This record gives sequence, C-alpha cells and structure tokens, in this order.
Amino acid sequence: MYIAQPMESLETGHSSKSFDDDGRVKRTGTMLTASAHIITAVIGSGVLSLAWAIAQLGWVAGPAVLLAFSFITYFTSTLLADSYRCPGPVHGTRNYTYMGVVRSHLGGLKVQLCGLAQYGNLVGVTIGYTITASISMVAVKRSNCFHKNGHHVKCSISNYPFMAIFAGIQIILSQIPNFHELSWLSIVAAVMSFAYSSIGLGLSIAKVAGGGHVRTSLTGTTVGVDVSGPDKVWRSFQAIGDIAFAYAYSTVLIEIQDTLKSQPAENKVMKKASFVGVTTTTIFYVLCGCVGYAAFGNNAPGNFLTGFGFYEPFWLIDFANVCIAVHLIGAYQVFAQPLFGFVESHYSQKYPDNKFITTEHAVNIPLLCGSYNINFFRLVWRTAYVVVTALVAMIFPFFNDFLGLIGAASFYPLTVYFPIEIYIAQNKIPKYSFSWMWLKILSWACLVVSVVAAAGSIQGLAQDVKTYKPFKTQ
Repeated sequence: MYIAQPMESLETGHSSKSFDDDGRVKRTGTMLTASAHIITAVIGSGVLSLAWAIAQLGWVAGPAVLLAFSFITYFTSTLLADSYRCPGPVHGTRNYTYMGVVRSHLGGLKVQLCGLAQYGNLVGVTIGYTITASISMVAVKRSNCFHKNGHHVKCSISNYPFMAIFAGIQIILSQIPNFHELSWLSIVAAVMSFAYSSIGLGLSIAKVAGGGHVRTSLTGTTVGVDVSGPDKVWRSFQAIGDIAFAYAYSTVLIEIQDTLKSQPAENKVMKKASFVGVTTTTIFYVLCGCVGYAAFGNNAPGNFLTGFGFYEPFWLIDFANVCIAVHLIGAYQVFAQPLFGFVESHYSQKYPDNKFITTEHAVNIPLLCGSYNINFFRLVWRTAYVVVTALVAMIFPFFNDFLGLIGAASFYPLTVYFPIEIYIAQNKIPKYSFSWMWLKILSWACLVVSVVAAAGSIQGLAQDVKTYKPFKTQ
C-alpha cells in the first residue's frame, strides 16, 4: 500500500529513531493490532450463515470442511508472511502490496493477474458489505415492527435509505489516510464481531436447551424431503465455497504486515497474529455453525439474525444487528484502504508535479487536537468510489451471490496459488521433490474447490436473476 510519508531521514541524515529502514515514519503496529485487523477482515456477518452451510453438508463433512480450510488458510498465510521482504524474510527489501510481493518473487504476467484478482475482490467485497450492512439496519426496524404488530405482519421496509446512510458514514471514514491510522476502528469492529457472534451463539444454545424437535443428520439436508437431488449438489457446492471464502484475508495480509514494527521481525509477529486470528475465527465458526445447526436443523436460515430465525428478545436482536452494521463499517475500510492506496500511489507517481494530486492541506477541525491534512484528490476519488459502490449495491441487491462468484475466482490465486508459488521460488524447492509435490497437490485440490464453488455460485445467481424484482423491498 502506498502511504505518503516524509523521507527526511534519507535526505538529511536525521536520526533514524523516528524512521524505519525504508525512510518512512516508524511503524507502530503490534500483534494485537494485526490480530484485530485479521479478525475484522475474516469474521463477517457470514458467521451467522454457517448454520445453513453445515445443514447442507451434515455433522460429518460440515465441521471437517471448517477445520480443513482453517488449516489451509493459516498455512498459506505463514508462507505469504515470509514473502513481505525480498530476498530474505527478515532483512530484505520491503514490499508494500500483494502485487509488489508477486513482482519481487515471480514477476511477469502473474503480477497483472494478481492485481486483477486482488482489486476485483476488494471492489466486490465493499459492494457486498454495503448490501449486508443495510440488511442489518433494516432488520432492526423489522424486529421492532414484528414485536409491535405480531410475527404474521409482512413489515416491508426499503433498503435504499440505509444504503445511503452507510455510504455517508463511509465517505467520512474514507478520509482516514492509510492503514496505519485504522487500528482503532479495527479494534472496535473486532469487538462488535465478537458481540453479535456471541449473541447468535447464545440464542442458539437457548433454543437447543428449550427443547423442540429439529431434524439433523450426518449428511445434512435429505434428498426428497428437504431438497431435490440437483439442489442438494448445488447447495453443497455453495456451502463448501462459503466456508472456504469465509477464512480468506490474503487480499489485505501484506498491507496489515506493513503496519508492524520492525522489531521483533515482522514475519514472526504476522505468523503469531495469523494464528490468533484464524484460531479465534475457527472457534467462533465451529460453535456458531454447529450449535446453529443443532438449533434449526435442516431448515436453518441463511442468517438467523437478519433472516429472523429469532424474534425475541427483540431488543437483543436489535443490538446484535447494530453490532453487525458497526462491524461492517470497519470491515469496509479494511478492504477499501489497499485499493485507495493503490490508485493514489499510481497517480502520484504518474503526475508527481500535479498539486491537486500530491499536495496536503492542513485544516484545523474543531474538537480535534491539532490539524488534519486534507488532500483534494483523495477527497474526490474516495468519495466518488463510495458513491459508486453504493449505487451498484442499490441497483443489484442480489450482488452477494455475485460476490460468491468473485470469491471463487479470487480465493484460489490469492489464498493458495501465489503463496505456494512464491514459497517454492523463494526457497528454490526442486521440481518433483517431495515438498514440491505435496504443495502442488494442495494447490490443485483448492483449485477444484474454487471451480465447484464457482459453479454453485453461478447456479444461485441464475436463480436470483430469474426471480429479481427491481423495486422489491426487504
């Protein structure tokens, strides 16, 4: 990520105490802030839909797939963490972006392919988060409506005003210059994710403890009873894809690592942060998925907070949905900042003498200590980006299914293929050696997962397009 920082230490020979080895202002990130970034990026409101995924796969395959992809994600993230510096993981030259890492270790056409996968995914995620946050905001109003008028009432409410509110908040937060100043927002968002996940888990436990018979099985939904044969296959594909993509944070891993202090070594701290983030995520995923399946059985809803698997206590449902919205406000920024930095870096290098692009203007803002630097290009470009993503979300409210397709297309190259290829190149692993073979087998297996998940997403998207009504409200 490009971060506009002073270079005085290199130019004037000032003390290096305030600057890192690349001449940029000393990084202050720690394992805590990196873990918060990871948890914010990984634990989305999708955790509440894992009960549906487990319902499609059953008690055997569901938890097994969850654990398998947690291991794969952690393993490949450790490989990627070692590639932050080149040629060595400790004393090499820093890379500020995923594309930079691929350029340093692999080069060629793979750099462009990496950029297409990474930034395409980031754009898709920010649009998807706009839709999901508005659904959670609408769920608060619907919950109050159901409580007041009864569960039989339709309570139809438009998403559009809430998408506009979400976009307005993002326009303000998007003026945060870079990832280095985002740690407080990630910590708040991580706390929110724990809050609504815990509420969903608690309500599911209460439902199980309250008795009532629900159908569960070792193989999940039953053909001929719950679903047809073809639907069972497609839904299983979608469930595997949803679980695989639920762990992915490689799109922002290098940018997170670039916020860490130089000592101890960034790769070691990032590996520890990845372990904390993935372990924490896995615990919540297994608990929410399995307990949610036990509570709802084969009829588990896609999201048991916004899909109204629960109606009471309505105030607790409201609070959980507010937590989801707040979390997504922070998560949007975690995924948008690398894209913002990439565009701003490109144009500042292309037009270094353009004052509109490069000049920072100090502005005193009431109630804030000191002044705040405003860059007009950053203000215009980031505002335009937020507005466009909000408009796309309004025009295509079924975009979340399209996001599954984007996830399928980007999961394999970003989470598996590039980390493995970089590791092989970095360590000069001989072709057809044991290590080379098992790494390739892992890569090919994940490619198969991406293909079948993409097929499931395309089938789901086709169904949505058939039933799409432009002005349908939630």
